[in-house]
Amino acid sequence: MIISDKRRLLESMDLKELWENIEQYKEKEIKIEGWIRNHRKQKEFGFIDFSDGTSFKHLQIIYDTTLQNFDEVSRLLVGCAIEVKGILVKSSGNQDVELKANLIKIVGDCPADYPIQPKRHTREFLREVAYLRPRTNLFQAIFKIRSVAAHAIHEYFQTHNYLYVHTPLITTADCEGSDQMFKITSLNIDQLPMKDGHVDMSKDLFGKQAFVTGTGQLHGEAFAMAFKKIYTFGPTFRTENSNTKTHANEFWMIEPEIAFCDLEGLMNIEEEMLKFVVSYVLQNCKDEIDFCDQFVEKGLKEKLTNLVNSKFVRITHHEAVDILKKADVKWEFLPDYEEDIAKEHERYITEYFKVPVFITNWPKDIKAWYMKTNEDGKTVAAVDLEVPGAGELMGGSQREENYEKLIMRAKQQGVDIEAVDWFCNLRRFGGCYHSGFGMGFERLIIYLTGVENIRDVIPFPRTPGSCDF
Repeated sequence: MIISDKRRLLESMDLKELWENIEQYKEKEIKIEGWIRNHRKQKEFGFIDFSDGTSFKHLQIIYDTTLQNFDEVSRLLVGCAIEVKGILVKSSGNQDVELKANLIKIVGDCPADYPIQPKRHTREFLREVAYLRPRTNLFQAIFKIRSVAAHAIHEYFQTHNYLYVHTPLITTADCEGSDQMFKITSLNIDQLPMKDGHVDMSKDLFGKQAFVTGTGQLHGEAFAMAFKKIYTFGPTFRTENSNTKTHANEFWMIEPEIAFCDLEGLMNIEEEMLKFVVSYVLQNCKDEIDFCDQFVEKGLKEKLTNLVNSKFVRITHHEAVDILKKADVKWEFLPDYEEDIAKEHERYITEYFKVPVFITNWPKDIKAWYMKTNEDGKTVAAVDLEVPGAGELMGGSQREENYEKLIMRAKQQGVDIEAVDWFCNLRRFGGCYHSGFGMGFERLIIYLTGVENIRDVIPFPRTPGSCDF
């Protein structure tokens, strides 16, 4: 990228641009704006570790007594925002280049009690100052990886002819179970209208009970019946009162829905998409992945590379339980052909095969009402993807395309048919066999970074008892 000398002198440039075009800028004057990450002062000169957030790689700034405001600059503390002009010169130290400053302007001062000092901070402490933690190396790596992974997801689906659908955040469709969904109202909670001992929701804004969505799936299926291939990617909400490392009350989901696609085709898409995203992150976040590999999870890069190069295994739930029952392991939860598998089981299965594993054909009674019942009448065409080191990453199914069977399953599971009648009608009006899956975005970021707690891969996490910022 060629930039005129006039622009170089007058406009601030990003460090990302600088590092990508470093030869072009050597021995040239540039202007940068950002923050002091560290500052070492000597009697007649000083060194500033400078970052502007656009690159994981910092730039060293050197200055001396020729600087007009030397005394003022030498007193600057970590966290200050500054504007710097200078000549990019060959470094006399360990760096490739450094900036010899001829002007340093203070844009925003920072006091000595600034919490983010140049030392190791615990993640627990950084959660208490979540509005400042993006300024640390760890969280700059995490959120750069998150940003790039999001771009990769859009890139994959857009280049494979999927429509990006913005499904509603407010819904009256009860897909996940109303006990798992946040209820919303415009009513005065101090003077609620009552009818027959219950709140009269007909007086509410929508004339009925409304929820904050727990999934975009149902609305996504409606668009898949028109556009063939769609995906949603947005926030979802659950009221689950769980304090585990992998649960949050607000999180992001990727939910593709594909018409004319069976369970085998769905697994092909899941595998291809995941490999694309991981490859994209490895290619475009090299510095950040190297940092996480060194300071967060040893062997992270090898784990991710192995996933990209592996062939995913496909087994049934029954076969998985067979393996677990034969294992010489004292289980906390005994494996059962009619039950879900526990975290310890997921871990064993992925260690057993040493590659990601699709587990298909789950017991009907433990899965959702909209999943297609298999010919055996006991299982559904559902699939979970288990990955080494993280457990379940995706969950999906072939959807029940038969109207009568769908209604019957909904009634069996106590679903309010009236609330989802439009969804069921998709089967009556030119319906077809179709499939879809959901992937929790934060689960993916946990896998990509090695950071084990969901609270550390969401900018401002919402978990039980925590809604502070």
